[in-house]
Amino acid sequence: MVIPVTGYRSIAEALQDAIATGVYRPGQRIPSYTQLCATYGVGLTTVQRAIMVLRERGLVVGVPGRGVYVAEPRPRRRSSRSTG
Repeated sequence: MVIPVTGYRSIAEALQDAIATGVYRPGQRIPSYTQLCATYGVGLTTVQRAIMVLRERGLVVGVPGRGVYVAEPRPRRRSSRSTG
């Protein structure tokens, strides 16, 4: 099934939504670039740009030779303010 999109930003948003809703969980591999190209009906460069956006947002990490995985959530920083 091909999901029509209008560019790499649309793909990045769709994948971000899938991560946020638990379709892809932390530590889970997302579909390969080839699979994403087929799913969204776009070329490799478009998928690469979408994944780059997700990397910049800290949502995914690439493992050379293994694929792209959903990043583990970052711990929230504690405030240095004292409540007192």
